[in-house]
Order: sequence, then structure tokens, then C-alpha cells
Amino acid sequence: MTTPHPGLPHDDTARLREALSDARYTVDNVRDLLGERASAALDRNETTPGRLQVQSDSALETMTRLWSLQAPVGRRAAEAALPVDALVAGGFLAADGDDVRALVDVRPYADDAGDWWVAADLTPGMDGDRARIPTDHVLGLNAASSTLAQLTVPRRAERALDLGTGCGVQALHLARHCDTVVGTDVNPRALALAAVTARLNGIDVDLRQGNLFEPVEDEKFDLIATNPPFVVSPDGTHVYRDGGLSGDEVSRRVVVDGAARLAPGGVLQSLANWMHVRGQDWTERLGDWVAGTGCDAWVIQREVQDPAEYVELWLRDAGDVDRPGYRERYEAWLSWFDENDVEGVGFGWINLRAAGSADPAVRVEEWPHAVEQPLGAEIERWFARADLARSGDDALLAAHLTVAGDVTQEQIGRPGDEDPEHIVLRQHRGLMRAVEAGTAEAGLVGACDGTLPLGRIVAALAQVLQVDADALRADLLPRVRSLIQEGFLLLPSA
Repeated sequence: MTTPHPGLPHDDTARLREALSDARYTVDNVRDLLGERASAALDRNETTPGRLQVQSDSALETMTRLWSLQAPVGRRAAEAALPVDALVAGGFLAADGDDVRALVDVRPYADDAGDWWVAADLTPGMDGDRARIPTDHVLGLNAASSTLAQLTVPRRAERALDLGTGCGVQALHLARHCDTVVGTDVNPRALALAAVTARLNGIDVDLRQGNLFEPVEDEKFDLIATNPPFVVSPDGTHVYRDGGLSGDEVSRRVVVDGAARLAPGGVLQSLANWMHVRGQDWTERLGDWVAGTGCDAWVIQREVQDPAEYVELWLRDAGDVDRPGYRERYEAWLSWFDENDVEGVGFGWINLRAAGSADPAVRVEEWPHAVEQPLGAEIERWFARADLARSGDDALLAAHLTVAGDVTQEQIGRPGDEDPEHIVLRQHRGLMRAVEAGTAEAGLVGACDGTLPLGRIVAALAQVLQVDADALRADLLPRVRSLIQEGFLLLPSA
């Protein structure tokens, strides 16, 4: 099932943009209009509290009813607020007698730097509606797009690629700090909506149709950000989530093929799913993906789902629950997992940097705990710390290290005990790690204030602890590298 592609000529897009601006149709104003109760309900895809709250025909309320609440509005009120004839002709609105209703969503969006508008397909599942999602559905604003935007390194870049642009959300963010933004998608409907999103916000995006990296076959990029269609399945029918390749092959190809399209020093960041295969450590499996790229790599697994839970999630997402064929699709998908020894499906973040090093830093880890978003700057710093962590022992011993400003030390023990049972170093920013430290390690970290080189600190510690300096150095250096990589210890300039 497909739907016609919407589109607005430049002049009509400019008229819509002016109307949205005049109505002050922004995230904050819509939330203020709806109030706390109705806004929270809308986050749960329930519109009834909002419909009770929004009663007048002001331009802001008309747009909120039409798009945020997906409710019909009177044509007279719509014409007072919007270029209705142009939106009907462009496939954004439909006229039903004296009312108009939305065919396409135009939603306010914002980050700390300002406000935008995003054109996408209407949110499915509002008020419990179980309508089946069209195969070429273009996903709008969602938690995944917000997560990727907050993970993306905020570096100045000449050329950036938004792979699988969808409605164009990532292109908006990339345009803030990149000179040229290319957006690709296999779905022509997505490109039509991404073009409207770009024009509504006054940005230039080079939009191209094609699968994965085919539209940019021979090009290099300083930054690639992607939320690809990574759902793990035997095949795919919904282009916004299914890449048409079996299993987690889409996620693997994004890593391998994407790395080949990075300019020197370039960064690729992707959300991804991957299979947990019986008899194989998932970290080794992901490690194999990234090791062949020659890039520095930081892979973070955020959660793992049971195969049955995973199938239920995505069948529900497609609106297949309680519909004919649901049981058959469920059985076929779950049987495929069993036949391929899939014990779970991981979700997480893959970050690569084309560092050009013969000894790339590779870290594959599970971190299901709370983090402080945005993490883009922290990921950029992780790559910089990788350069320091892989330096030779002599260079590391000559470095003047300092403790990161968000790190605190906790001593844990029973009341009245002379010495603590545990010493814990804890971060309060970024991934908010906590690591246990031994006496020598804690003493070293405590002495890192940037005034003395690491080698002299280790020598002094050896005297205090009355141990052999060479043995202590050999014991502490690997741990120091880890503390640097994790952001507990920094160069003073960092």
C-alpha cells in the first residue's frame, strides 16, 4: 500500500512558512496552549485532553488541532490561518465539505539553538487507531531521531551525509555546522517531504534517491549521520525501517561501506540493531564489523530484546496486531530467528573515525545505564583521547594529566573502619561511569593536577607505598590508558 507523494512549489512553501511564523507555531507555544495534562497525553498518542483544551479559532489553535491533534478544522478557520488551496493541491490537506483535514503532518521542532518545522507523514496509532501503516510511510519526529541528533559530533565540517534522510530531521541539525549537506533515501516520498522540510527552514540540502551509499558511490564525507532501516528480519516491506536485506546486514553494511566513504579524520555515527547469535560473543561479532574498517571505533550497546519481544514490537509498530495474517507473520519471523540461532537483538550506537592509525582504538561495550545527553561533544573527546591513550609509554609518562572536572571520589566502608573497603571514581557527565580503584590507582588520580608528569607521580607513589617503581609502572600504565579513554584523566588542554 502506497500513497501519493506530496509536494509544494517554492512560492507555496514560502507562504506556508510565513503562516507558521506569523502564528508562532513552535514547540513551546503548542505545549503552553495544550497545558501539562494534554501535552503529556499527546506524548502517549492520545488527543482527547488536547481537543478539550483547544476550542478557539486562532491561527495557533487551528494549526494545533489540524496537525498536532490530527483533527479536522473548519475551512473558514483554516483559510484564515493557512494557504489552504495550495496545501490541498500539494497533498498536504484534504477538503471534506466545510472542513479540512491533514494528509501530511507539519510539526514544530526545536533544539537549544532555535525552532524548526518538519513535514512528515501523520503519526499512526493516535487514540488507539490500529490502521496499517503504508509501506512507504515517512516517519516523523521520534525518540530515535532525537537520540541521533544528540549523539552527532558538533564539529565544523565541509561535507556531511544524512544517509536515509527520511523527513530530513538530521539534515536540519547537520546544516547548523556543515557547509554542504547531502541527504539520500531509497523512498521518493521521503525525499519529497525532506525537500519541503528543508525549504520551510531555509536550508539547502542536496537530496538524492538511491539505496544506502549508491547515490554517493565515489564521494567522501567529513561527517556521516544515519538512522538506517536497521530492523532485523528475514525480509523487509516498510522502507522506513526495513532495509530489504536479511538479518542485520544493513547495519553491517553501513559500518563497512560507510567507513570507505569517510574523508581523513571523518566521523560516521549510526543507530543500529545487531543479532546475538548462539555460541558467539556479541562483542566479537561487532568487533569484526569495525576492525576491518581501520577506523577508531566506539560501539555502545544500550539494550537487548528477546526475539519474541522484538517481533511483537515491530508487528505492533506496523499496525499488524489483531489483523488477518498476524499469527502467520509472527510465527514466520520467530521461526527465522530460531533457524538462525538468534538469542536476542541488541540496539545501540556505532561511532567510527577515520584516524589513519596503524593501531586503531576499538571499544565495544554494553552500557544500559543513564547517560547525559547530548553526547556528541563527549564522543568527539573520546576520539581525541584515543590518540593520547595509544601513544607510547615514554610519551604517556611525560604527559601532564589532570582529573576531569566532573569526577568525584567515593570511599565506601563500614562506619568506624580505619580504611575504606572500596574506592570509587565517579563521573557526573557524559556516560556517568563509576569505576573501582585500588589504593595506588586512587593515589595516582588524586595527584594528577597537571603540574607533574605522570612518570614522576608514579615514582613518588612507589616510594610512598614502598614498592618497586618498575613493577608499579607496569601495573598502572594499562589502567591509566583506560582512565584516559573513559574520560577520567585528561590532558590539561582538554
